[in-house]
Amino acid sequence: MHHFRRLKRCDHPQLPIQAKNLHAHVIKCGLDLYGPFYSNTVLDVYGKSGNMSDAVQLFEEMPRRDLASWASIFTAYNQANLHRDTLSLFSYMLPVDGFQPDHFIFASLVKACACLTFSKLGLQLHAQFVVSPFSDDDVVKSALVDFYAKCGLLDTASRVFDSILLKNLISWTSLMYGYARVGNKNKVVELLGHMPRKNLYSWTALISGFVQSGHFDDAFTLFAEMRRELVRIEEPFVISSLIAGSAGSATLEVGKQVHKLVVGLGYESNLYVNNALIDMYAKCSDILSAEKIFIEMRKRDVVSWTSILVGMAQHGRAEEALLLYDEMILVGLKPNEVTFVGLIYACSHAGLVERGRQLFHSMVVEYGLSPSLQHYTCLVDLYSRSGHLEEAENVLNLMPFEPDEAAYAPLLSSCTQTGKKGIGVRIANNLLKLGPKNTSTCILMSNIFARAAMWDNVSTIRKYMGAMESKKKPGYSCVDLGKEKEVFYAGETLHPMKDEIFSLLKELESEMRKRGYEPDTSSVLHDMEEQEKERQLFWHSERVAVAYGLLKSVPGTSIRILKNLRVCGDCHMVLKFICSIVGREIVVRDASRFHHFKNGVCSCKDFW
Repeated sequence: MHHFRRLKRCDHPQLPIQAKNLHAHVIKCGLDLYGPFYSNTVLDVYGKSGNMSDAVQLFEEMPRRDLASWASIFTAYNQANLHRDTLSLFSYMLPVDGFQPDHFIFASLVKACACLTFSKLGLQLHAQFVVSPFSDDDVVKSALVDFYAKCGLLDTASRVFDSILLKNLISWTSLMYGYARVGNKNKVVELLGHMPRKNLYSWTALISGFVQSGHFDDAFTLFAEMRRELVRIEEPFVISSLIAGSAGSATLEVGKQVHKLVVGLGYESNLYVNNALIDMYAKCSDILSAEKIFIEMRKRDVVSWTSILVGMAQHGRAEEALLLYDEMILVGLKPNEVTFVGLIYACSHAGLVERGRQLFHSMVVEYGLSPSLQHYTCLVDLYSRSGHLEEAENVLNLMPFEPDEAAYAPLLSSCTQTGKKGIGVRIANNLLKLGPKNTSTCILMSNIFARAAMWDNVSTIRKYMGAMESKKKPGYSCVDLGKEKEVFYAGETLHPMKDEIFSLLKELESEMRKRGYEPDTSSVLHDMEEQEKERQLFWHSERVAVAYGLLKSVPGTSIRILKNLRVCGDCHMVLKFICSIVGREIVVRDASRFHHFKNGVCSCKDFW
């Protein structure tokens, strides 16, 4: 037992060298020949210290293995987030060593399925567990609750939960997290009321679930309740979830309040939290604050650099994003897949074709990264914006993925602008076979087919648009005035300040027409008189939101708008006129990107 105690003292991630020394001692003394007990302990230590290569080698070289050996290696793989390896190795357990899984192994396997959301394999394991001698084990059932909750199978998760004799904190939290992820607030509140006790882990899981499902207000309401219950925040993950919630809702004032809480709790130097803050400020259109946090960070990792780099690119500061990348390489950090998405996006918006091409090549050749469909879509966008339409079409034809609507759209848009009828018709025909789902894509296709006098195809597109009109989600714009937010829906004319908004918009329109504005009604889907089309454009939600912002905000401040759909071409032109007329910056985060309207121009350079 002397050797065993020495081994257990090494059960800490900071002591891998001592663990290796003791492993050598076990082999020298021949203790591994007396059975797997000592080897299992060393295996467990390797796993918990993250030393997977030695853990795997030891497991493979063990003269005898038992179920504890298999449980230890599965646990090690899970702790290293190598869940696929857990499941892959399991297929050898019966044929190699003749073992059926016990309750420890069932729990490890179900956990791997939960992390990967492998529903089919998880269901098979559940069936195997039910007919095993361990079918009453509450630990496995708790793992199954987590598995079903993460797979979105909440009725089954609830039934397994009800069958648990001694329900622990993990099973309660897993079930509530599942309901939070689908935004079922009523069920979460019901379970919360029956839960015998809660800890920080429970609250963090619930808040994270609501953030992931896009129910940001519910996440903040839960956090307020957690604070009322005086739960001590002993680690920053719940704060990171709140920061992500602020980013998702693009609510800058709330994000600033969470930032103050970060400082108050002493987490302002936490790498994970700072990375989340950079992302939040960038998504809340305050790229200067994101940059300030990045500059002041004592320690940065690839996520830090990628977050600020992507933020810069999305806000139209492409050259600065590329300079940051050069700095990142100089400090010895290896870029990841997301880094290259931001870089190629930056090159696209700056017209740097050769640099973008070189970066794509570097990603594959120098860093051994496999390009995803998103990388190829960025490459198509790069070539399309810069007028290299044949190269863009070649990428679509040769890439190892079936192009989707997002991949075709940049080239289609460029063909519409440049009048390249041949390529445009080919791309539009491909999209017609695919079945377009986006209104703006349909408008581009309709224009392409109309120029080519392909009236049957124009008619087909019109039918698509008619079907979309009946089931599309309403467009809205939310103006953020700091302590106040106001949401406007397209065509809304019942607001209490309707008369003031109408008067200001008419005044602005009059001035715009003096400066050369002519309404672009091509984005209006309905067959109607031109005057009625212009009236519909007049009440687009972003214009109403901007007018309200001008009436209610502090003079001289920026007006920040969050829009759930893509800004139409006419509204984009209108916002350029308005920012010039009133001398104010207007920042719009739409479904495509950020638009900074200032001095009559937009940061997107009229391509979005």
